Amino acid sequence: MIVHFLARRAAGLLGPAFAALPALAALALLCAAPAAAGQRDVPGRFDFYVLSLSWSPTYCEDRGRDADRDPQCSRARPYAFVVHGLWPQYERGFPADCVYPAPYVPNDLVRSMLDVMPSKKLIIHEWRKHGTCSGLGARGYFDLVRRAKEKVAIPAEFTRLNSYRMVAPADLEAAFRAANPGLKPDMMSVDCDKRRLREVRICMNRDLSFRACAEVDRRACRLSKMAMPPVRGGN
Repeated sequence: MIVHFLARRAAGLLGPAFAALPALAALALLCAAPAAAGQRDVPGRFDFYVLSLSWSPTYCEDRGRDADRDPQCSRARPYAFVVHGLWPQYERGFPADCVYPAPYVPNDLVRSMLDVMPSKKLIIHEWRKHGTCSGLGARGYFDLVRRAKEKVAIPAEFTRLNSYRMVAPADLEAAFRAANPGLKPDMMSVDCDKRRLREVRICMNRDLSFRACAEVDRRACRLSKMAMPPVRGGN
């Protein structure tokens, strides 16, 4: 790497800014940015969590014909809101993939989480990308996921839908706030695609109390109304 750099410097390919610097100083500048960026994603070093509750029927509708082969879309277990993940966050941005390779998740732990995160693939993905940034082991992290889910009451009218429903994002937020005392407008957001509900995201401190999260709130759905596809499996 150093030989390659010096060769490019000698050939004048690095531009006047680098050409005016001694070789070692220029190399330090080249290496500093990646090193600094890498220092952010340290396990346990973050500000708060986002609990992401996915509207499973939207995911299954996107799967099309493949939905019938996806455990999350099984008609025998008609899922409505499910846990997408519990994500460590910075006040701006978020860490990801903090340990590589990620530690193994035992099969018994995976099976124990299928009632709230109904896909082995989802569970493993969330552990690798987000769970490794929590500073917890796999069992500690997924125990926290379950406790975070239990802290949030799903409004009764959204525990199951048997037909398409058009809902204003503000009305869905209001229903969640009514069902969860202490939850305020700046502590959550509703996420949508161009026409459908995708997720409800709720911000939590490390002790799982609700907290404000300006960046998450700013990214809320801008539709006046969004569709909520029905659960799979009929009545």
